Amino acid sequence: MRRHRTTARGVLFLAAILGIVAGTAAAAAPNVPEHIIFPVVGRVQYIDDFGAPRGNGRHQGNDLMAAKKSPAVAAESGRVKYWTTSGAAGCMLYLYGESGTMYYYIHLNNDLTTRNDNRGKCVRGVAYAVSNGARVAAGQQVAYVGDSGDANGGSPHLHFEVHPGGGRAISPYPYLQKAYKLLFTGKAGTPFALTLTGTVISASLNRLVVNVATSQAWPSNLVLTKLNRTIAVAVPESAIVQSVGPAGTLRVTNLALAEKGDKVVVWTQPAPASLKAQRADDGVLAAALVQIG
Repeated sequence: MRRHRTTARGVLFLAAILGIVAGTAAAAAPNVPEHIIFPVVGRVQYIDDFGAPRGNGRHQGNDLMAAKKSPAVAAESGRVKYWTTSGAAGCMLYLYGESGTMYYYIHLNNDLTTRNDNRGKCVRGVAYAVSNGARVAAGQQVAYVGDSGDANGGSPHLHFEVHPGGGRAISPYPYLQKAYKLLFTGKAGTPFALTLTGTVISASLNRLVVNVATSQAWPSNLVLTKLNRTIAVAVPESAIVQSVGPAGTLRVTNLALAEKGDKVVVWTQPAPASLKAQRADDGVLAAALVQIG
């Protein structure tokens, strides 16, 4: 009977094949987007509490402390699914992201008033903002922050989990730190305006790209700080462009004279609210007044 021996050449060939397969699998593995949309709009406090002791296990997400009924929004485009039968999670939502990542939204609202009345159910309009199974865009509101499940009576918050490929949870913290925050919330079509403060990245006659550090929304007065966000703003001919001189003196100037690194404040034109405007998609915002220096 012929015996089979593993030769050096055979070992190298097998290693090469396995390497190709492993490389293909790694390339095909779904990855969390580098910049997700921050899942809560408004004033939020959070720490890296992933892995912290919780009962008999470890914390599988980050708790985003926010006001009750704050908007919870889609971290990326995808499809949502309700989960309403967990005593510990309370009202919960799964977001199946287009990247292959699953996101868990836990302890959603179940109160009908601003008090902890527990009179609501895990239904649209109370816990959820969209229908079960709905396709949603990145940044679209999907739910409301609350204290349902075993968070009942505690501080309202969103327990947020990230599961690449639908597998084991990983720490959301690095992704939350780099996430894009919606600059405001508002019913579609209602008027809004923004004040954006930062530094110039590039400028031309009709376009300004800003590294935005702080934004303030009107009429909600929502202030977001430490954004470190690149935002492109259209600058129409009707916009006023000023340079700030010594002692705060102002003079009309040409936007094309702005240099990279110059301090800048942009007041946007009043416009009807839209998801693209909330996300500050490229060129959607238009300047009414620009002050440089």
